[in-house]
Amino acid sequence: MIDAKTKVVGLIGHPVEHSFSPIMHNAAFKDKGLNYVYLAFDVLPEKLKYVIDGAKALGIVGFNVTIPHKVEIIKYLDELDESAKLIGAVNTIKIENNKAVGYNTDGIGARLSLEEEIGKVKDKTILILGAGGAARAVAFELAKDNNIIIANRTVEKAEKLAKEIAEKLNKKFGEEVKFSSLNNDFSDVDIIINATPVGMYPNVDVEPLIKADQIKPDMVVMDLIYNPLETTLLKEAKKVGAKTINGLGMLIYQGAVAFKIWTGIEPNIDVMKNAIINTLFGNKNKL
Repeated sequence: MIDAKTKVVGLIGHPVEHSFSPIMHNAAFKDKGLNYVYLAFDVLPEKLKYVIDGAKALGIVGFNVTIPHKVEIIKYLDELDESAKLIGAVNTIKIENNKAVGYNTDGIGARLSLEEEIGKVKDKTILILGAGGAARAVAFELAKDNNIIIANRTVEKAEKLAKEIAEKLNKKFGEEVKFSSLNNDFSDVDIIINATPVGMYPNVDVEPLIKADQIKPDMVVMDLIYNPLETTLLKEAKKVGAKTINGLGMLIYQGAVAFKIWTGIEPNIDVMKNAIINTLFGNKNKL
């Protein structure tokens, strides 16, 4: 029950009506008996500058941050943790003692989701589509022990991100960390990860950035989008028999890390998963 002592956390982004975050976080709060509520706030880019001061004034505990605010929000924060400093993007904020601290749980969330499906991810060649906030987080995390290719519609942005990753992680630019256009030959790639909003609700029927003829059956194709669960990219991958992974696992794992940042408590992962699955498919699909 929401009362005068309820602590508020939430999501800021634009759009946010597609988000499953309120469903899984509120289920996790209930499961742990915590007097918290999670809300979604649709924040236009021109209004972002007011969010942190407003949250401090209202006593809001923290936020998740999604497209398109993950990089821009940094200028309004008081501090960044090491992961957010390295990545240069924020997906989680904690507000405490009138101080807003930015974190990034996207990278570890993506790794945990991948490794749940295919085991240890090491010494692979990974193609990351996009050069925005989510792409930065995933690329920095996976470049620690894999070879990375950044591909983007604007190739200059891909090159800039690849150079930054190589420099910060002491990797070889052009060998361990590369950049590419989207129409290149990716036959040597082991894993493809879409970190762009292309195919996200409500624009679910758009043309994917990578087509079936660029995908091989032995590849793993992951889309960080979770609404819809099967994007046009994943449909293309299925045409050739490649293993596909949707964004639900990453959503849950990055959310679990954020939950602990806010509360100091580990959430029940199965409770978070089941809350979303039950919403989508009904109780008969409960884990």
